[in-house]
Amino acid sequence: MSADKPPGDRTIRVALLGCGVVGTEVARLLTRDADELAHRVGARLELVGIAVRRLGRERNLDVPKELFTTDAAGLVSRGDIDVVIEVIGGIDVARELILSALENGASVATANKALLAEDGATLYDAAAKAERDLYFEAAVAGAIPIVRPLRDSLAGDRVQRVLGIVNGTTNFILDAMTTTGAGFGDALDEAQRLGYAEADPTADIEGFDAASKAAILASLAFHTRVTIGDVYREGITDVSAADVRSAREMGCVVKLLAICERRDTPEGPAVSARVHPAMIPLSHPLASVRGAYNAVFVESESAGELMFYGPGAGGAPTASAVLGDVVSVARNRRINVFGPGESSHAQCEVLDMGRTRTRYHIALDVDDKAGVLASVAHVFAEFDVSIRTVRQEGHGGDAQLVIVTHEAEDSALSATVAQLRELDMVRDVSSVMRVEGGF
Repeated sequence: MSADKPPGDRTIRVALLGCGVVGTEVARLLTRDADELAHRVGARLELVGIAVRRLGRERNLDVPKELFTTDAAGLVSRGDIDVVIEVIGGIDVARELILSALENGASVATANKALLAEDGATLYDAAAKAERDLYFEAAVAGAIPIVRPLRDSLAGDRVQRVLGIVNGTTNFILDAMTTTGAGFGDALDEAQRLGYAEADPTADIEGFDAASKAAILASLAFHTRVTIGDVYREGITDVSAADVRSAREMGCVVKLLAICERRDTPEGPAVSARVHPAMIPLSHPLASVRGAYNAVFVESESAGELMFYGPGAGGAPTASAVLGDVVSVARNRRINVFGPGESSHAQCEVLDMGRTRTRYHIALDVDDKAGVLASVAHVFAEFDVSIRTVRQEGHGGDAQLVIVTHEAEDSALSATVAQLRELDMVRDVSSVMRVEGGF
């Protein structure tokens, strides 16, 4: 094959579901880079249909108008489609379209994290039955390649832990609170003004988006089916400027983290997945992730520590990940093979949050008198929670104890905090935040 003439013996027919920010960029790249992609695939990619909600809308795309259709179900069931790209989002409609595409002989590249986290097993089973590919690099961290490294590059290793900043909106807000001293509300307003946060930011700031990604990461890393229902979730709405200041005084920053871990228990290997704000030391690589960027930190038995960093959202970055999947899937279709499917052979127990081991940072507003520290320490001892550091701030009516624990099961730490709230000399438990990352 010559260097300047793309292959022409086979055409891979592609259908696109959705033409929003990401879909538009996918269609643009498929059209603009058609010759280059043909060289990479070994066959030409032909965009044969684009499913949209409404026809007639002005779109900045140089493609024939007849490609657009509102009949998404009819498009995926045609039987002559090789690859379906799904970027419409949502659960029920997307699931039916993907299942229909697989049943009718198409492989699928999707960015649908919510669907994969809720019902990935159904999609995996359908892909295996149809002997077709289901690829989803864009579902976790935008342009950052993390799905393929976990599924392929580290397939011969044992992953112990995945620690990630996987939501750009919350990272922008927390970074703004750290660098400017702003409160949560003001930082959220700024994120919305700049387009980093939606008008309704609930999925981001309450941790739902990150929890979906954590379920996918845990499933891949530990070869175990983990759904969003298995993921403990806390958002960032209760993070205060005082929490951020306290973290700074400890040499830490506050980040919303997706944490997936493997742990050996007396009953055998178990895994956990959780999303919550946490303090991490400035020395940790994730502490330097600024603005709306994402990063995933992987700890494995043989490879050691690996860091994946880059833009986690946006039309072009997400489209880059989608097109990477399309190229891989199209290569497989050209030679009539299909790539790796679900790996759930480990079937590890999924631990609830109470059995997860972590550490707490606790700020107590207390009476400034003798015996308070002894009473507080007694509560920690009662639940077998060891104190790592303790310091007093302020005097009189402003007295406060700031305590950082050693690692313990979360149920014991939670019970400790509940008991502290009952002490007469504790006026308020003003802050409780987990501490991660080797502090």
